[in-house]
Amino acid sequence: MPQKDHWEQVYSSKSTTAVSWFQPHAEQSLRLILDTGVAPTAAMIDVGGGASTLVDDLLMKGYSDISVLDLSRAALQAAQARLGDAASRVRWLEGDITEIELPFHAYDVWHDRAVFHFLTDAEQRQAYVRAVLHAVKPGGHVIVSTFAEDGPLQCSGLPVMRYSADQLHAEFGAPFELLRHEQETHHTPFGSTQQFVYCYCRTRAM
Repeated sequence: MPQKDHWEQVYSSKSTTAVSWFQPHAEQSLRLILDTGVAPTAAMIDVGGGASTLVDDLLMKGYSDISVLDLSRAALQAAQARLGDAASRVRWLEGDITEIELPFHAYDVWHDRAVFHFLTDAEQRQAYVRAVLHAVKPGGHVIVSTFAEDGPLQCSGLPVMRYSADQLHAEFGAPFELLRHEQETHHTPFGSTQQFVYCYCRTRAM
């Protein structure tokens, strides 16, 4: 089944609170974004944001230039329905991050929790990194989270990659300066735990 069809089926058949990656609030992601110190008017994109509540909390914190990208239209629609009128304050993008044409050097902050680890093919990962370098401003902030070395082997029935902080940073390479890495023990709605690693980098100014 194509990736898009898989995720459309997931979000069309399950409540957004009944998937393993659900968080009532993306607290660690939000804290890392706040720690960048960017202005409320800074442009940010949440890659794979789908039905995540991170966008709700970013709006509550006063950020005004937010884009949410996801492969699944159903996931985006779920977030829009939850936000109601506030959804009009967000730019919603439907597409595959390895293929979509994003604007050049448009974003101050790039955030991704749990997309990159689904890219099991090296060419997909290289396309992702090219997308970051194309879309993020020089000196911009890049926050990427994946399953850690002791994380799950699969998610939503799909194979995934697992990384240490050094391994994850190595996928992005020299154009990215690693400023911080953190671990997270995610508690799923089903009572199990999953280990994540977060890398916070800045793109090196050209």
